[in-house]
Formats: sequence, C-alpha cells, structure tokens
Amino acid sequence: GWYSSAVIVATSDTASEQHAMETARPDGGWNEATPFPLIQGTDCCGRVVQVAPDVAPELLDRRVLVRPCMRQRGFDSLEHVWMASDFDGAFAQFVKVPAAEVFPIDSNWSDEELATIPCAYGTAENMLQRAAVGAADHVLIAGASGGVGSAAVQLATRRKARVTAIAGESKMRQVQSIGADRVIARDHDPVVELGEHSVDVVVDNVGGPAFGGMLKVLKRGGRYVSSGAIAGPLVTLDLRDFYLKDITMIGCTAWDEAVFPKLIAYVEGREIRPLLAKVFPLSQIADAQREFLRKQHVGKFALVPPPADRVREWVRHRKTAAQVL
Repeated sequence: GWYSSAVIVATSDTASEQHAMETARPDGGWNEATPFPLIQGTDCCGRVVQVAPDVAPELLDRRVLVRPCMRQRGFDSLEHVWMASDFDGAFAQFVKVPAAEVFPIDSNWSDEELATIPCAYGTAENMLQRAAVGAADHVLIAGASGGVGSAAVQLATRRKARVTAIAGESKMRQVQSIGADRVIARDHDPVVELGEHSVDVVVDNVGGPAFGGMLKVLKRGGRYVSSGAIAGPLVTLDLRDFYLKDITMIGCTAWDEAVFPKLIAYVEGREIRPLLAKVFPLSQIADAQREFLRKQHVGKFALVPPPADRVREWVRHRKTAAQVL
C-alpha cells in the first residue's frame, strides 16, 4: 500500500485532475499518518541466533528467509499481518518473528540477493497463482521494471506463459533480458499496441489512468489481478468491459500457503534470479530512499545492517537479540 499518487475524491473532469496534480504528495501513502515509532523493512535474510524453548533447536545458526505476510489465524482465514507494517520489520540487526514464518534456505546467493526475494517475489507468485497463469496464457504485466513487476516477468516466464511487459523506455532492454517476450513503452497505449481482446491475464500493480485500457485488452473470460496501485488507487471503470466480457477481477493481499515454499524451491533450483539494483549500509537509509524515489533502477535495493559484535555473549546474558517464537 505505497502509492506514487495522492488519493483524491474524483478524477471525472479536468478540474479534479488538475487538483490531483496540484495536491499530489511525492511520497503517496494511504493518506494516513504512519504510526511511529516503527521499524520498517519487509524483506529479511539472516541467521537464527535464538529460539524460544518450544522451538526446534536445529534452527539455530540456519540461514533463513522470513515470510513477511503472516496468516496468524491459519490459511482458512484471509486475516493476516505484514512485517514492517503491523509490527517492527527488518531494518535492524535483529528481528523477532514466529517460527512458522522462518524458512531455511540452501543457496549460494549473497544475503543481499536473497533479501530481494520475500516481498516482491511472494506478491508476484501469489498473483500468478490466484490467476492460474499457465503455458497457454498471454500475460500483460504493468510496471514491469519495479520489484513486483520484474518478479512477475520472471515467474510468469517460468510458468511458460507468453509475457508482454510495460516499462519506461530507459528500462525496456533490462526488462526484456529477464524473460519478457515483448516490452511496450509506458507512454504507449497497450490497446493500440496489442489490440482489444488480445490478453488472457493482466497483472497490474499500477492502476491510475491506464486502468481502463487494461480491461479492454483482456479477452473474453480474462483475468485481471492486482495487489497495488502505485499510479493511484482511484480509477474509472466501464462496467461493460467487466461484465460483457465475463472478466474475473482478483484482489491479492493475503498470500496463499504454497507461495513461499515454492519460492524457496525456485531459488534453490536456480529457476529464478535476483534483481539487485544497489546495496546500501543501513546507516545510509535516507540516501537509499532518495535514490529509490528517482526511479532509475530495475529491481530492488538492499540495506545491510552493521555486524553485531559478541552476539553469543549478548544472547547468553538475555539482552535484546533476534528470537524465533
């Protein structure tokens, strides 16, 4: 839920669109104050240094990824919490999470590369799974140079789908290099480029003014799936495009149970690759955020916390340390 455009009351006429441009905040957001203090950081790769008494000690010293979307009431309920949104996250030396959300991983990737996986790839895989993307599908992916979009390109390609991606002109070559069969410039109209009734699945985390065209390119019986709205959450919907074409619209926030174990297997099987754009020390988080807002990168940034000296002694003396509960 991090938007690049302000949430406004309406966009039905020129005056309101002008108002949107004048009042848009550069950092978007839910238009609600973030409840500080809060440690952010949804992606976490690290080693387990302490476990609760009822947790298997074999987890100690294991290299792990943390599943950030947590279904605390089980997978029969869509209720969930997110690390770094509902509780403190990974921009720290130590992170405390439930044992069920910790997944050991065997990979020669660096910690920084592994840390690109959880949120972006989990969100993308969840959308593709919910939309039942397969080899017979033509998939259109909006925002394909971002973390989730670039992950969706790789993961849809892994499913043998035909992938058309949308990206800024400066990033089109990079997006094609990760598996897209075709890349359309962001300022081109996909309806003109592809034609109506040409796509089986739209993966759209962009929203905003381009939303209507996303429905027009869908075939009869097509699937539209979304888990974000970086260009703005308020859109114009022509219901005729929706019901006359028997389109299925799928909203995705809570992850299905199989998603994260699949990602671990994909990494260990070398079926996907990390897209690590840049690495910063945690102490330079403000610089990283400024660089992120320039939107000149493809993939993810990683923040590396400082090493924790005398961790074992710290744990033995029961001072603050990472725990798996």
